[in-house]
Amino acid sequence: MKLKAPKWLAAAPVAAVLALSLAACGGGSSASGTPTDALKGSDQQSTDKYTTASVTPLDKIDKSKLGLITPGTIKVGTLSDAPPNIFIDSSGNFTGYDNELLKAMAAKLGLKVEFVSTKFQSLLAQVKTKQFDMGSSSISTTDSRRQTVGFTNGYDFGYMAIVTKDGAKVKSFDDLKQGVRIGVVQGTVQDDFVTNTLKLDPVRFPDYNTVYASVKSGQVDAWVAPSQQAEGQVKPGDGTTIAQKKVNTQNFTAYAVAKDNQPLTDALNSALDAVIADGTWSKLTAQWYPDRKTLKDQTPEGWKPGSKAVQVSAAK
Repeated sequence: MKLKAPKWLAAAPVAAVLALSLAACGGGSSASGTPTDALKGSDQQSTDKYTTASVTPLDKIDKSKLGLITPGTIKVGTLSDAPPNIFIDSSGNFTGYDNELLKAMAAKLGLKVEFVSTKFQSLLAQVKTKQFDMGSSSISTTDSRRQTVGFTNGYDFGYMAIVTKDGAKVKSFDDLKQGVRIGVVQGTVQDDFVTNTLKLDPVRFPDYNTVYASVKSGQVDAWVAPSQQAEGQVKPGDGTTIAQKKVNTQNFTAYAVAKDNQPLTDALNSALDAVIADGTWSKLTAQWYPDRKTLKDQTPEGWKPGSKAVQVSAAK
């Protein structure tokens, strides 16, 4: 299906939306590194297993106990090249769905936010070693990743998508077979889906811009991508299309926090429930995802954000 360019795209800088040049790479070879087995254990995971029953009231949060690198400010590791979720706008500001939601949550806590750009492959380790207070990068929560970091309650569900050139032979996930050159971003859930579920050897790239450039140039046949990033990259006139999307509500998206910093995780969960209850979450979801205008679109298959206790309010 062809997608219209969303409104936010006009504000995105050249660095965030234009593909980078890429040296030729052989089919089935690895651009760098090895997969991280991020999907390990995901078949058994359920949202109920990790979602908290309730949260601490906001007025009971002790901000002096949050273990922040700089008191009063949350230092956040994020990406700069993955619209509509996490990217830098034309004014040089970090924005996108995930980061705007986090700003709203921080406001509930009376905290400032400092964003720092990093690579996804390094992000969880940097959160673990407390180079950042937390990570914001549309992170799919899996049992394997929970061995490295802790997570907040979920604020989004996931889709995986296949991006190809117009008229490509690959039309669906069923077409991903031996001999098809499949691009992924290294260390992502999509990397491990192709490697461990499909038992194929993908071509791995360091970021979303380079893998999309490779699709456009024909150096790979298909890109298995987070749906949000696929929609952020595919633009009219690119000669590319999103061939198929597949919903995944079992591995929800959440913010990463150091495992031993439960006070910060608790505070973020409280703030998340607050923005869900007052309609901010629904408003931002509709703003950044044009195909999720209603609460029904925003909460598929019984999934909902935040704790089990919070009631999801429509945008006001």
